[in-house]
Amino acid sequence: MTGSDSLIFRRATHADLPVIIGLYADDDRGGHGDGWNDANRPAYEAAFAEINANPRDALMVIEQDGVVVGTFLLTLLPGLTGRATRRLQLRSVEVAAPLRSRGIGARMLAFVEEYAKLNGATLIELTSNNTRSDAHRFYERNGYTKSHSGFKKKVS
Repeated sequence: MTGSDSLIFRRATHADLPVIIGLYADDDRGGHGDGWNDANRPAYEAAFAEINANPRDALMVIEQDGVVVGTFLLTLLPGLTGRATRRLQLRSVEVAAPLRSRGIGARMLAFVEEYAKLNGATLIELTSNNTRSDAHRFYERNGYTKSHSGFKKKVS
């Protein structure tokens, strides 16, 4: 799955995990406390194995000139509402901070839309942290509309 201008979109491999987690760790707005270290490594590896084993999931990376510069996770979701609309959930989106606003995100969204079509999804859903006002404007410029309020509850 290759794009022009030296961007390659491909499924992530186990070897990509340190870089993917590094992208999340470098994000000051995400607030997830991610970091690749010996203590966290088993949890990330287990999560990767679970994602990789689920045929509805696709953990993707974006490479530019052989370097991973972005990542995102796609999940196909069957549904009953909307006349049984199949949805594609887009989450865990990250582009390396120094490379933002250079068209990588727009190319990613085009890839995601094509992936949705190829997999029978007629609706793409994503969530974005409320603090990410720049990202919200980016999504809106690319045809996404705010439609729901999200809620979270940590369970211990």
